[in-house]
Amino acid sequence: MQRQLSIVLKLLVLSFIWLNSTASFAQDGKMYPIEAPEEKGAIPLGTGGVKDQPAEESWFRQWGDPMARNISKATLTPFLADPKKANGTSVIVAPGGGFMWLSMGNEGWEVAEALAARGINAFVLKYRLQPTAGTLDAFETQMKQRFAEAENMSSDKKAERPRRPGGDLSDQLADVEAAYALIKSRADEWNVDMKKIGMMGFSAGAGLTMATTLQSKKVDLAFIAPIYGGMNAVDVPKDAPPMFAAIAVDDFLFHGEFGLIKSWYDAKIPVEFHLYQNGGHGFGLGNPDRTSNKWFDAFMHWLDVNGFLKP
Repeated sequence: MQRQLSIVLKLLVLSFIWLNSTASFAQDGKMYPIEAPEEKGAIPLGTGGVKDQPAEESWFRQWGDPMARNISKATLTPFLADPKKANGTSVIVAPGGGFMWLSMGNEGWEVAEALAARGINAFVLKYRLQPTAGTLDAFETQMKQRFAEAENMSSDKKAERPRRPGGDLSDQLADVEAAYALIKSRADEWNVDMKKIGMMGFSAGAGLTMATTLQSKKVDLAFIAPIYGGMNAVDVPKDAPPMFAAIAVDDFLFHGEFGLIKSWYDAKIPVEFHLYQNGGHGFGLGNPDRTSNKWFDAFMHWLDVNGFLKP
């Protein structure tokens, strides 16, 4: 199981290196430094720092979205549903970024706001990351260098995939577990039904969602939603939750594999899978003129049919 998860995480990191180095740089994806936003309502999780992390947390904007890197102090930001609409269902939202940065806008706050508007409490997890270069220019250079290495590796199908730096997700799993414990401790205050709490992750966040499902003994999820995450097979625990998964055909992370879906199917655990004609990678709630734009509506319908939207 550990080897399978390691492969998934390696692919997620390589995907973000590719995305940052091709699509972003080719389409005016320059990283612009910005001041850290207020993050109103963010609650420190107190899970400690990051080993060998000399740089301070910093923020930048790319593709119009705010992103954070060198995160050494995890937080959880609640987006609570209007009590008149709330149904008790809640979702921990894990943004992606290859465990090197977090796309807090399109894969965090925007998703949380959309969930809250549908009566679902959402909690954006800003989890700890592996250290990156101190300056933004050096970080861009670092990403370009890593992409060159990844590109050389991908051109040789027989080449063994290198071990990913920072492959140990113990920090990130501890952050998820602390977030879950915090939500549980304030469940009555936040109108959270602990039997209806799930986790949604995007790309690397999908990898963290899967790691939580496969490894954590402290988090009891009612459902999971890995969005454009790794698709290779895993050993599914007997008590694994129902899964909703989505990815686009033109996502470079997708290579025609359906192992993850078959793993859930073989385990006889409910699974719904949406393979979209287009959408690329990192589409968040959706991009114009892409079939993947309706994935969120499909997810809400799935929750409804499975009884999660009933008060």
